Amino acid sequence: MANKEYGYGGLLCVDMETEERANRLMHHLQNYTQFGFMAVSLGYYETLMSCSGSSTSSEMNAEEKELAGISPGLVRMSIGYIGTLEQKWSQLEKALSRMQDGTLLNKN
Repeated sequence: MANKEYGYGGLLCVDMETEERANRLMHHLQNYTQFGFMAVSLGYYETLMSCSGSSTSSEMNAEEKELAGISPGLVRMSIGYIGTLEQKWSQLEKALSRMQDGTLLNKN
């Protein structure tokens, strides 16, 4: 979808491998960087995130999820039009870097 005033929307997926890591990343992005909001539906003008394995695809069994490429830690993000692409990318990069180097601790 595209809008002349706002540009293109987009979906982005990041595989965090486990549901715990996915939830930690989303919690950080929502509460510390104002990247977006955790949600079960991805239709809104703000950036929304969900852990697909435990939300939108929870009715699928493990075999079906594996065949579809949905890991327990798959985070789907619907990038909204609030903020710039550069802001969103920087927020996501910093959070992923913190996950990788261990500074984003196991906190709720």
